[in-house]
Amino acid sequence: MARAPKRRSQKERSAETSARLMNATIDLLHDRGITRATTPEIARTAGVSRGALTHHFPTRETIISASIANMLHLVNEDMRRFGREFAENGGSSDEIVDYLWKVMSDRLFYVTMEYLPEARHNDEFKAQLVPVVREFHEGLDAIWTELAARTGVDPEHTRNVMNATMCCIRGMIAQTILRKDPEYYDGLLRFWKEQVRQQFPNYGGAAAKTRQRKVAV
Repeated sequence: MARAPKRRSQKERSAETSARLMNATIDLLHDRGITRATTPEIARTAGVSRGALTHHFPTRETIISASIANMLHLVNEDMRRFGREFAENGGSSDEIVDYLWKVMSDRLFYVTMEYLPEARHNDEFKAQLVPVVREFHEGLDAIWTELAARTGVDPEHTRNVMNATMCCIRGMIAQTILRKDPEYYDGLLRFWKEQVRQQFPNYGGAAAKTRQRKVAV
């Protein structure tokens, strides 16, 4: 006789509802913008009642900031994975630039552009986001620190170079809203990789090129 499926606990059901609400919020921020990410629309998109939403997240600012925190937490987990692999297997500044472009252009920065204007004018919302964004920057700093250790370049200089890289990537992604031109962005990324390589003498893309030669052989 087949066993009846195990009933989920109240804690498991609550966690699932919270996850659905946060995923729906990020989808709405990305697809329709923050002004259309109202609590009724978030509840409808998540397939839950308005009462269930307010039970888990009492205000609109709370659900949005929690959703952003969850998104950045997942990104941080992936960055830590990338950092471990970079440390274990060797890596190049080229690979870091490519990784950052992938991470930031995969919805992350488009969502960021939605909530930044609100944070500028909403002190309560801003206060909820500051520690969330700080954790994200700590994840980035871990990658910068590993790169500095691997290359023997001053850590502060490495941070300046790579934070400038982040600013460059943010500007490029913002431009994609009105300019869909992959060749244009590929050219900019190649140019910027060359600038970054020059900051890490005798290193740059050498590790990646060595691995590529081994694969080719």
